[in-house]
Amino acid sequence: MFSKRTDLALEAWELWQESAAETTKLSGVKAVRTRREGYGVTRVEILDGRGVEALGKPEGSYVTVDYTGYWQHKPDYFERAVRALGAELKAMLPAEGAALVVGLGNRAMTPDAVGPETLRHLLITRHLLSAMPKQFAGFRPVAAFASGVLGTTGVESAEAVRGLVREVQPDFVIAVDALASRRLGRVCATVQLSDTGIIPGSGVGNHRAALNRRTLGVPVFALGIPTVVDAATLCADLLEESGITDFEEKKLRGRNRGMTVTPRDIDAQVRELSKVTGYALNWALQELEIEEINALLS
Repeated sequence: MFSKRTDLALEAWELWQESAAETTKLSGVKAVRTRREGYGVTRVEILDGRGVEALGKPEGSYVTVDYTGYWQHKPDYFERAVRALGAELKAMLPAEGAALVVGLGNRAMTPDAVGPETLRHLLITRHLLSAMPKQFAGFRPVAAFASGVLGTTGVESAEAVRGLVREVQPDFVIAVDALASRRLGRVCATVQLSDTGIIPGSGVGNHRAALNRRTLGVPVFALGIPTVVDAATLCADLLEESGITDFEEKKLRGRNRGMTVTPRDIDAQVRELSKVTGYALNWALQELEIEEINALLS
């Protein structure tokens, strides 16, 4: 059976449904679809070991916000996108405590620059609370760190973050990274949140050591944007949509050369969605309205 690559729990659930008989019920997984601010929201809960085995994801909560309509640029599209994602983040994150936001990825490689780009729009307050506690008493302490990648730093992201957590002692970590989608239509059109941590580099096929509660000692939440599609997975989906189901995985893989596909305007899409994620983090962590965020970041 062809193994289709995806980092999205929603797509893993869809793949299981496609492979199962219509009367088969997936035990250990609960999925609910809703809407928020005009955008579709799917919540997938992996409840136990049966769900873990079926979907290949750690036990926990996965929320996917569908931003397909975002690119139509209808009235208030940015504000609604920020509020939709911010509300889902706020519901998942602890109500109190200091946060460390880690921007994973390679700033020099556009599809992998989601993490560093998001940090450009984040309100950093930890140092302000130390220097001017009265003036910033209403803010939550937030620190940020762009980890870089092993090829340019010589240090694993997990090693760097683990050392920083020991020094800064945040109450929780939010890791932001690029992901891989199964379908091209979800690239830069969805955002996934989870409370299970993340494996840096998964979006570009360069899996590193995991960032999660076991490795860092504090809760780790993940925010990811799919920016690439595995080329063989894309080919398989296109063939199946055309009614062709008999094909060889080796031929699609092309001599075992891993290839990924990304939109030609990925730079503009990453910049725009990274602003949405940065503002949504501010909205959730600091309970600020968008006008106030604009004023503080300007």
